[in-house]
Amino acid sequence: MKKFALAAIAAALGLSTALSAAAEGDFKARNIRLSNGLAQDHPVGAGVKVFNQCLQDKSGGKMKITAYWSSSLGDDLQATQALRSGTQEAVITSSSPLVGLVPALGVFDLPFLFSNEKEADAVMDGEFGKFINEKLDAAGVINLAYWENGFRNLSNSKHPVSKWEDFGDLKLRVMQNNIFLDTFRTMGANATPMAFGEIFSALETRAIDGQENPFVTIDTSKFFEVQKFISVTNHAYTPFLVLFSKPIWNRYSDDEKAALRECAIKGGQEERRVIRAMNGESLAKIKQAGLQVNEVSAEEQQRMREKVQPVYEKHKATIGADVVERVQKDLADLRAKGNS
Repeated sequence: MKKFALAAIAAALGLSTALSAAAEGDFKARNIRLSNGLAQDHPVGAGVKVFNQCLQDKSGGKMKITAYWSSSLGDDLQATQALRSGTQEAVITSSSPLVGLVPALGVFDLPFLFSNEKEADAVMDGEFGKFINEKLDAAGVINLAYWENGFRNLSNSKHPVSKWEDFGDLKLRVMQNNIFLDTFRTMGANATPMAFGEIFSALETRAIDGQENPFVTIDTSKFFEVQKFISVTNHAYTPFLVLFSKPIWNRYSDDEKAALRECAIKGGQEERRVIRAMNGESLAKIKQAGLQVNEVSAEEQQRMREKVQPVYEKHKATIGADVVERVQKDLADLRAKGNS
């Protein structure tokens, strides 16, 4: 009887091991080096943590992510080139630095493309996101998921901005990006390209009147200390891309690829949640500091969108007319259905 019991236990353990192996699928030991230009305490860090844990769970501990922060493996463009050559596995990068590699990504620099986060999510996670993924694939990288860099908003020291005419007497620092320069010049502002590290002193000395960045950046960079007004313009939204090396990807099993995609999406859900919560906290802090905050109405945002249409026309050929027209159609369909 005792031998029978031991045999039964052994059989049960064997079945359990077999089931566990089946659940793990076809996985090999993989140490995935993931590069990022941000500090680990950015919301992307929270997303990477979830991404990594999910990947370890699905692979039975065989696959793991080793993250390298603050551009320690090179800037985003250098890291992306390393992916293309197959010498590095992954990078999380904003879309803007890669427009020279994939011109279609310039679509995300276009002004007032999205009205809100719901629209951005629907487009990124829908057919248009897959369309952009195909262009990235052709460039030698696999986009696993879209995470959030976020909406940019305006601060200045002169007056609230609630309509496009209010830009007319403002000298604003903008990124050294032709689409951004053309956008603010079209609105009537004196758009001044300037390195990020120079912004605070230029605001403090009134060399410039204002700047534009996400709320988290306005908060953590202390720009609110030398500004009086915040206008919730939501004038530009850019995503983060979770890119993987195509040459390395092609050596992975179907189970490994599926796990990477699923876990990158799961990590992105957490990153979006954290960055949106942090943006809310930063805006509350800015208000508590005494700044006057105004929302731009949907009607006035539409007027601004119409005002900057020449920027779309000017850059359409470089970005790709098919890309611009496709995203505009998708957004028009969303708005017509009341899903924005």
